[in-house]
Amino acid sequence: MENYLISKKTAFLTLGCKVNAYETEAIKELFRGFGTEEVPFRDYADIYLVNTCTVTNVADRKSRQMLRQAKKRNPDAVIVALGCYVQEFGADHKDDGLADLYIGNRRKSETASIVNTFLKAKSEGENPERFYINEDSSLTGYESMNTVSIEDHCRANIKIQDGCNQFCSYCIIPFARGRIASRAEEDVIAETEKLAASGFHEIVLTGIHLSSYGLDQRSVREQQSLQALDGSMPLISLIQKLAAIPGIERIRLGSFEPRIITERFTKALSEIPQVCPHFHLSLQSGCNRTLAAMNRKYTAEEYSKAVQILRKYFENPALTTDIIVGFPGETDEDFKESLAFAEKTAFSKIHIFPYSRRKGTVADRMPDQVRDDIKKQREAVFLESELAMRKRYAESFLGKADSVLVETVTETDGILTAEGCSTRYNRYRFPVTENVTGSVVSVQGESITTDCIILAKKVDILHKIE
Repeated sequence: MENYLISKKTAFLTLGCKVNAYETEAIKELFRGFGTEEVPFRDYADIYLVNTCTVTNVADRKSRQMLRQAKKRNPDAVIVALGCYVQEFGADHKDDGLADLYIGNRRKSETASIVNTFLKAKSEGENPERFYINEDSSLTGYESMNTVSIEDHCRANIKIQDGCNQFCSYCIIPFARGRIASRAEEDVIAETEKLAASGFHEIVLTGIHLSSYGLDQRSVREQQSLQALDGSMPLISLIQKLAAIPGIERIRLGSFEPRIITERFTKALSEIPQVCPHFHLSLQSGCNRTLAAMNRKYTAEEYSKAVQILRKYFENPALTTDIIVGFPGETDEDFKESLAFAEKTAFSKIHIFPYSRRKGTVADRMPDQVRDDIKKQREAVFLESELAMRKRYAESFLGKADSVLVETVTETDGILTAEGCSTRYNRYRFPVTENVTGSVVSVQGESITTDCIILAKKVDILHKIE
């Protein structure tokens, strides 16, 4: 087919999670193959592509706003809506002019070809197809998308899994993303080798439900047994092979479910030196009554056991999590129980979210919805406690040597200042005498800022990137 995309100005916007970010990078590479010119989303373009999010009603509204902004920027542009919001609600917008093309999940790898076909039909005066949205029942199998995905030009995201089978009562994602699907091990290895050859030393393994990696090859009964008792050993096998690739010094893992953290799994993980001792262990609430209402499938006591196992095998690991406040039916006592549990666990960082009603979920239909003003009050209390936890964790590294991957170097009045993250995702800032972006350096923390950045002095360059 003739190339109708060549020299077209294309602009991309990503909303939502790191999986979306990865997929946008893959789509960009597809358009580069057609000879397009990428421009910032705020600029004039011939084609605007918005990779949408639908995790909350706010995310839905943001997705619509960005599509409208693009159309306003250039009324003659082709507006392309992609992803989760489209998968759930794209067909509801047939006549509202929100976008010209709607491409759902498990069709993103076809985006450039779909837009090219659309432009061809328009040029020939035909009425082109506009909707490419799979039914929920067909959201199966892993959609192959390859990219050298870059975050801060220092660490690279690699998507290894898609979909979710958990059906938490507040979450629409299993419907928008479909069932669990794992990327072929050989594809992940090939992409990682490409990244290492390009000079990347840190990779981040991402997925919608990372704990399920490899389990879609087993029966439902085996999946439940593996996850409840043994953790995801297919994931361990993959990480071991990635760690053996020359040049890969750090492997950072995305969000885990607590049930994956078993003695067997964690011991095996601890024996891979490239694994960063930073674990995002999803909690959502420290109150058992609320956890049951959320359909989270574990108790606070089981979560605590997972934390104990991580601290047994990793020295002072960074433990981060997500917590929802104001879930339907959450009483003052439930909230206090959740807060006390978080403080006892002593997280290094917590992402706190006031519950947001989501059309199509069980929680949206629950009675005893919590008032917005109460949600805000509870969020404020939790934020104050979270800052104190974050400060205590950062202070535990003062006076100690730590290794930092330098992400940025800025110059102010002739003075160079570097900033980057340690393996535990502590953020450091320190003076340097040259641009060492992308290098791994040894530092020693001396003090912390009000937002918990550790101010340090540089000790030595461990691995310099030329």
